[in-house]
Amino acid sequence: MAKKIILVDDSKTILATAEMALEELVSAGTITLKTYINPDELRDALLSGSEDFDLLISDINMPQLNGLDLARELKQHASFKTKPILILTTESSAQMKAQGKEIGVTGWLVKPFSDEKLVKAMKMVLGL
Repeated sequence: MAKKIILVDDSKTILATAEMALEELVSAGTITLKTYINPDELRDALLSGSEDFDLLISDINMPQLNGLDLARELKQHASFKTKPILILTTESSAQMKAQGKEIGVTGWLVKPFSDEKLVKAMKMVLGL
């Protein structure tokens, strides 16, 4: 069964770039990919049970909701406590990464990213 990946980022360019990077895996039926531009909508869908994921990839700096705050909120719910969350951001400070680790995020990818790096990280986290 295909693994479901959700990507949330307020940049349409980043969403399109990631969609292209993961296109081969989507076409092969290895993964399904759903994108959100608004983290509030994603959080509401996840907490209501109308949405779920095997891997969440989130930006940090978004106008509606900070990606680390989204991860923190999700990790407080039993159904998301052990689910992997990758952060995809321009933020690369040790302090920010430490905060992510404390929240329980699985990994950190810095923008700009290569297609290969995104695919490799996603495969590693999902065991593909």
